Amino acid sequence: MTTNIDNAGAPTAAGTTDSVTPVSGTTDHRTGPWHDPALTPEARADALIAAMTLQEKTAQLVGVWVGASDEGGEVAPFQHDMEEAVALDDLLPHGLGQLTRPFGTAPVDPAVGALSLARTQERIAGANRFGIPALAHEECLAGFAAWGATAYPVPLSWGATFHPELVREMAAAIGRDMRSVGVHQGLAPVLDVVRDARWGRVEETIGEDPYLVGTVATAYVRGLESAGVVATLKHFAGYSASRAGRNLAPVGMGARERADIILPPFEMAVRESGVRSVMHAYTDTDGIPSAADGQLLTGLLRDTWGFAGTVVADYFGIAFLKTLHGVAGTFGEAAGAALGAGVDVELPTVKTFGGPLAEAIAEGRVPEALVDRAVRRVLVQKAQLGLLDAGWRPKPLVLDGVADGSTGADSEALRGTVRLDTEENRALARRVAEQAVVLLRNDGTLPLAAGAGAPARIALVGPNADTPTAVLGCYAFPVHVGGQHPDTPLGIELPTLREACAAQFPHSEIVTARGADIDGPETGGFGEAVDLARGADLVILALGDRAGLFGRGTSGEGCDAESLALPGVQQQLLDALLDTGTPVVVTLLAGRPYALGRAVDEAAAIVQSFFPGEEGTTAIASVLSGRTAPSGRLPVGVPRHPGSQPATYLAARLGHSSDVSSVDPTPAYGFGHGLTYTAFEWSDLVVGCGRTSTEGEFTLSCTVRNTGAREGTEVVQVYLHDPVASVVQPVQRLIGYVRLGLDPGRTARVRMTVPADLASFTGREGHRIVEPGDLELRLSASSTDTRLTARVTLTGPVRTVYHTRRLHMGIATEILTDAP
Repeated sequence: MTTNIDNAGAPTAAGTTDSVTPVSGTTDHRTGPWHDPALTPEARADALIAAMTLQEKTAQLVGVWVGASDEGGEVAPFQHDMEEAVALDDLLPHGLGQLTRPFGTAPVDPAVGALSLARTQERIAGANRFGIPALAHEECLAGFAAWGATAYPVPLSWGATFHPELVREMAAAIGRDMRSVGVHQGLAPVLDVVRDARWGRVEETIGEDPYLVGTVATAYVRGLESAGVVATLKHFAGYSASRAGRNLAPVGMGARERADIILPPFEMAVRESGVRSVMHAYTDTDGIPSAADGQLLTGLLRDTWGFAGTVVADYFGIAFLKTLHGVAGTFGEAAGAALGAGVDVELPTVKTFGGPLAEAIAEGRVPEALVDRAVRRVLVQKAQLGLLDAGWRPKPLVLDGVADGSTGADSEALRGTVRLDTEENRALARRVAEQAVVLLRNDGTLPLAAGAGAPARIALVGPNADTPTAVLGCYAFPVHVGGQHPDTPLGIELPTLREACAAQFPHSEIVTARGADIDGPETGGFGEAVDLARGADLVILALGDRAGLFGRGTSGEGCDAESLALPGVQQQLLDALLDTGTPVVVTLLAGRPYALGRAVDEAAAIVQSFFPGEEGTTAIASVLSGRTAPSGRLPVGVPRHPGSQPATYLAARLGHSSDVSSVDPTPAYGFGHGLTYTAFEWSDLVVGCGRTSTEGEFTLSCTVRNTGAREGTEVVQVYLHDPVASVVQPVQRLIGYVRLGLDPGRTARVRMTVPADLASFTGREGHRIVEPGDLELRLSASSTDTRLTARVTLTGPVRTVYHTRRLHMGIATEILTDAP
């Protein structure tokens, strides 16, 4: 489902606006320069601000959490245990900045929900004297979080594709669906870099490397924004570095870790994507909460990087300055601290930017100029979205043809007329899922024959073998909201792994046993599973996670892990099946990497997927059969031992294994690892320019040839190793990558230009510098598999670089007719 977007990003469908009851004692302003699209958004915002009362201005800085009506009536305020009741009749005469999650609060038919939202927007615009509607936002971490919308793979799977352009295409499809029903802003992507895989929100991240995170997230933003939807970078900054991997715990990192690991993805997205919103993080770093960090939200984000959009609060994050962080004594003080730091919009609902802020301004504790600064940014964005245009109407295109003032009976006629899970969407979800599947181990058992040579009897065992929602992360609608409405259908088709394997292997008898629950302690099901395994030619063992929120799952927000052992008794089930002697293919549908014990050395194969979405089981079965060649690469390393966290491939030398510690953090499978069903030969490294100044660049090239009998994808990863630096550096870090799809016998020549800027890091004085000296450029198949090494040298003085430095190496590929 798509909608046409005009040049301002506003829906072009027609509609009407109800009559207006102006605020008592004020003049109605249905006309004015703010409605003139010929003026710049900034000029329109300034004209509006000059005509607004303080209460009208602060009203644009808050949202209200609502739920669309499944009968087509106006939205209803959603009550949450962290907020008081909201009286819309009291708020709306002054205006309203945002509507929080009208589709993502309860199941609602998309067409009926669009009607409900449109009617509400008519009411909002009609109730304030300037005719300003609200901006509606939704979650879109793994697709539009609405009933019946496509559930795409989670962001960790985006990272596993190493394919930004595919992620951009996916995001554009998500954005079109959101815009088609009247949504303006999406709360994604997450740019947090994984620092401890025990953190429950690992599934929402793109990976453990800032360059991978930055490139994939930037592509996602471009896709979402291309559909006229405001993307929101989150969580700015440091949320993923919380101590012990606990959700919303303090962050203890130093300035250099923050500058060189946490911030680069945000900087890349701000500089390159056109992003229009940023969400502050919940956490504090070294005692300073992000919501009150002016150096971060204003000094760095705006003054240095040039960001001009809005900064929105993570839900209840401003109130947390008082209730959790203890840096504000009242909600008014919290509002002033957040406004002063650079937060523009309070979400999800009015708490501190309402009465407490007004009181603080009246008492002279918060200057009104801070409100003017914030509301200008909000109004500029509304002008950009077309929400201030004189001809603006609330109806999106999905409601084109619906009569104004339609009755409840009309809403029933709309039900089922809008599809947010089209065949095109499903095909795209399948492509992303297929390219995100990572083959970790294979002793030659895979691919399995799907025809006459297929295994006669396959034992499909495990807690995720026959569970429809095993493919979904915690922000997918059927998990995030649907679990609270068990009598409501899922809204989308979710084939189980059993169903997918039955379709992929029609000549095999497939027998199933659960064996164990995801996180339960019971082993009573082991006997049946072992018996099936002994009587089968092959075992496919489906292990992993159950997504949930705040302890209701093994992965997801607030579902942090004490160790990276498989949840429950899954490791014991795995060991029991290995003991049968029947070949075991381990498949993982999970939100984080887990230690796999004996499977690393004894399993016939290991297939890793990270909550691969509604087409995920089809993608896994396709990889098992070889219909799809595996091409995913690990965005996070898989640990060998469950208790070795926190660990990351970006560790300095002291972070690697040594003789002076009994804890070995060496992964079983490192970042970037992934096998194929063919073989590649890397050769002919040529360093065209191996010596350059600290402001120059290196050039090098190599040949990659598919020497196997099958088509396959190699991901050429370039890592930089700096053996001697003035501050401690990671042993290596990713600075570039490229996917190469090659037919059997075909050869590609890869040419790279590496600017010296990519060797920069934060020095002792806190500035980003490039130092002279020797470097290694490692051309690798993963962080643990270097194929070719170019030794190069930087000369000249230490050079300070700024936020205009080059962020990417140049990579060009040429498919050769014959091997050179």
